Amino acid sequence: MKKMILSAAMLLLASQAFCGVTLRYENRDSKKVTMTSKMDGNEREVTFDNATSSVTIQGSGTKCVIETKCGKVELKDGDHVIIKDGCIKMNN
Repeated sequence: MKKMILSAAMLLLASQAFCGVTLRYENRDSKKVTMTSKMDGNEREVTFDNATSSVTIQGSGTKCVIETKCGKVELKDGDHVIIKDGCIKMNN
């Protein structure tokens, strides 16, 4: 029983170390789009393929800011977005 509890605790701690923001997206531009994301003070490039898919931005937080040609968009883990004309819109 102790081993099971210890294993569960280690698994929980390990999963928290690999956090990030996962986005589901629909790319209506039908071409790859690369944008700059900022998370935890670090900038990274994120590429959205030319289809409907998901992407994970690595970091220790659950929110990120992506800079598009239409301005900055703050997103959180699990958001569903639409990419159209190089801009990101929420898919509600």
